[in-house]
Amino acid sequence: MAHSLWKFIDDRGTFTSDDAHRINTLYFPLCNASGIMSSVSPDLHGDIKTDFNSFLLEPVSRVLLNNLRSSRNFWVHIGPKKIWSAAGVSKEPNRLEDKFQMEAGLLWHKITRRNKKIGLKAEITSFVPAGKEPVEIMRVDITNISSRPVKFIPTAAIPLFARSAHNLHDHRHVTSLLQRVKTTKSGVIITPTLVFDETGHRKNLNSYFVCGFDEKYGPAQRVFPTQEGFTGEGFDLEAPEAVFKNLPPPGNVQGKEPMGAFRFRSRILKPKESAHYTLVMGIVNDRAGIPGICAKFNDKTKTEKALMENRSFWQDRISSIRINTGDRNFDNWVKWVNTQPALRKIFGCSFLPDFDYGKGGKGWRDLWQDCLSLILNDPEEVRPLLMNNFRGVRVDGSNATIIGKDPGEFIADRNNISRVWMDHGVWPLLTTQLYMHQTGDLGILLEETDYFRDHQLSRSGEIDTRWKPEDGKSLKAKNKEVYKGTILEHILIQNLVQFFNVGPHNHIRLEGADWNDGLDMAPEYGESVAFSCMYAQNLMSLSEIIERLPVKEISVLKELGLLLEIITPMDYSDMGAKNKILREYFQSACRQVSGEKISLKKTDLIDDLKKKAGWISAHIRQKEWLPEGFFNGYYNNDKERVEGRVRGVVRMTLTGQVFPVMSAIAGDAQIKQLFASCRKYLKDKKLKGFHLNTDFKDEQLNLGRAFSFIYGDKENGAFFNHMIVMFAYALYKQGFAGEGYEVLDSIYRMALNTKNSKIYPCLPEYFNAEGRGMYSYLTGSASWFMLTLVTQVFGVRGEYGDFLIEPKLSGDQFRNDDTLSISANFAGKDIQVKFINPLKKDFAVYSIKNAVLNGKQIAKNLKTPRLLIPRGTLLASSGAITLEITLD
Repeated sequence: MAHSLWKFIDDRGTFTSDDAHRINTLYFPLCNASGIMSSVSPDLHGDIKTDFNSFLLEPVSRVLLNNLRSSRNFWVHIGPKKIWSAAGVSKEPNRLEDKFQMEAGLLWHKITRRNKKIGLKAEITSFVPAGKEPVEIMRVDITNISSRPVKFIPTAAIPLFARSAHNLHDHRHVTSLLQRVKTTKSGVIITPTLVFDETGHRKNLNSYFVCGFDEKYGPAQRVFPTQEGFTGEGFDLEAPEAVFKNLPPPGNVQGKEPMGAFRFRSRILKPKESAHYTLVMGIVNDRAGIPGICAKFNDKTKTEKALMENRSFWQDRISSIRINTGDRNFDNWVKWVNTQPALRKIFGCSFLPDFDYGKGGKGWRDLWQDCLSLILNDPEEVRPLLMNNFRGVRVDGSNATIIGKDPGEFIADRNNISRVWMDHGVWPLLTTQLYMHQTGDLGILLEETDYFRDHQLSRSGEIDTRWKPEDGKSLKAKNKEVYKGTILEHILIQNLVQFFNVGPHNHIRLEGADWNDGLDMAPEYGESVAFSCMYAQNLMSLSEIIERLPVKEISVLKELGLLLEIITPMDYSDMGAKNKILREYFQSACRQVSGEKISLKKTDLIDDLKKKAGWISAHIRQKEWLPEGFFNGYYNNDKERVEGRVRGVVRMTLTGQVFPVMSAIAGDAQIKQLFASCRKYLKDKKLKGFHLNTDFKDEQLNLGRAFSFIYGDKENGAFFNHMIVMFAYALYKQGFAGEGYEVLDSIYRMALNTKNSKIYPCLPEYFNAEGRGMYSYLTGSASWFMLTLVTQVFGVRGEYGDFLIEPKLSGDQFRNDDTLSISANFAGKDIQVKFINPLKKDFAVYSIKNAVLNGKQIAKNLKTPRLLIPRGTLLASSGAITLEITLD
């Protein structure tokens, strides 16, 4: 393993590090489904919260991760000049003698510090229980590593915040006056009187607490409930007077910054003897339940049991997808990547230090792409989620952009800005199509649900000033009843509306941006050629899916007929006519709909969709292939082509190449040429990754904010993993496995090059120009990586409910072993597929020869790239299934 920051020590994703404490931006996630979300650094900084308005520890961002007021600490007082922080957060020089090690797994974190001068070793284990208890556990084990008895006074120290993140700078002092602190036998409980919000104060319902236990002697002898009383006037948490001067707590505890500090009884440890302490930190709505919660974790035996349950929970969570490639590091790293979609389900796109902009919830695009991985793990669990998600679609083809925690909780926009993203209509079909392939459940398309309705109309082109939230957030018909349409109707609206929503070059308008949120300054005339490709693919996919539906006619909203040539003759090359049809549709449907439905012949609808898809594809092929050997992906707000050679500088985006490939608009010869161009213009010569775009050299105020960032960071030329993974997926999909492997492998190599990446094992949102991993864990890249690895690289996936095997493994992947395997969940079965490649041939030359199912040969002497096994064959097999595929 060519790095020194960390190393794997087993086959369960567990890793250790001796140097993690030297990197101030490292953090590790801890969470459970009950709502507790934590981050913990190698020296135990980080925060704990349940939402944006409920932080137990002070909120931190990446650059303020080592903020002292978000530090969990544990002090040992041996004498006036022998004071030691077991977490390494101290001004005492004794910490410089520490020998550090970190060990972490799914999802628990342990730091160990040994200090020969002090004569002690401290192991601090942090985790969030897998059950319903809304707490983080901090277990501290102090061991005498000297040859003599050691006497010390132990003090746990947790500085608390206990309020909304808004109050970090807004009314910080005023909100401390709202705190009501209660000390109990085992801890501190803070219950603010109000949630302070000048738009409308309201009664606070949360209580924040910390309980502390000494396994031998029980609760603490002294409790320090305020930071001022613990630190003294200096407010220095690295040298608190209560510890350094061994002072008692003061009397006045109200109206101050809260603290959860506990002085336990002094101890004498013999050589090799240990003392055990537990801190339970949490947030509840009913403080009457706090004693019962803390009693579940008040000794080492109970916390050890909870820790084992936590480990089992997360191992089980990812166990449905397991790989064995002969590369132990890759197999373990994939475990962490496969965990990331589950983390996104809990954290959303917020609440870790890199995501300091987040206020909770997740975006529309994130919602659908996270479901990709969830479908691969457990498709049956995802069906109700998909049904609910479609309730966020508006009848104008746009959608709510923020999704809350509760079913049906949709918000137009986090920042109350009226805008839409032109790519949002793409993702629901891609995700639903994967679900249908994995399950064979095409019936989901004929299920009905309602549409989202708010003040935004006509894709945010109009604002309905008469609409009020109390009117309800569901679209209504003229009879005032909530209108419901099929899932198929929702998908048709999303894609047909966009076919007509075109700009000056007859490509779909960019509007507020596409996938690249940084392209946000071309709302009037900007166009996204890249995502026009995807709408073409969607229209074609819809025609193929509808063909399989067991019906002869399709029932849709009457107004939708305006967008179909079956009802309305049209000239697709006439941009003005397209826009006129769209305006007529908006006028007829946006405020309310008739509620009437029309029946369309299935064959007529299929023909219409194919014609529209073919027209977009031909238009892009004819107009957007550039002499430089790649596609143009955009037009700016001055109606100018963005890519190509401009004033002697080659401008190229990776996005502009990914989607012509994925949608099959690019032919094989063009794919070869554009991949060569990507190597030439986008592949970094030193770091070997693919940049999101070339350096345009100038700001692009007629296109987007992205180009105002420094080149090589964020949306301006970073190694943006989401688009890189989609590039690999697109290449694999079209049979360019060698090129796809080169792209996918570049991400893995950058992640493991921790000299540059400086991250724990995970797939970050992007790597910057230095190769540093940014925005760890909470990224849609992880779902796309798993989708690509499972369905394209190993080629194990569903095809309308049957089991398809179409491997695209490269010869290089067999370098360590002639047999690779993947285990996946399909049709309710745990299926292990082994690929045997005795001659270690490459994808370009091998084919499937033999197939053996649970020891019984089901195919022999084949010469085919793909093998389809009927779903019924798998269902007829009892228990787990092993399938051996010989490649020759």
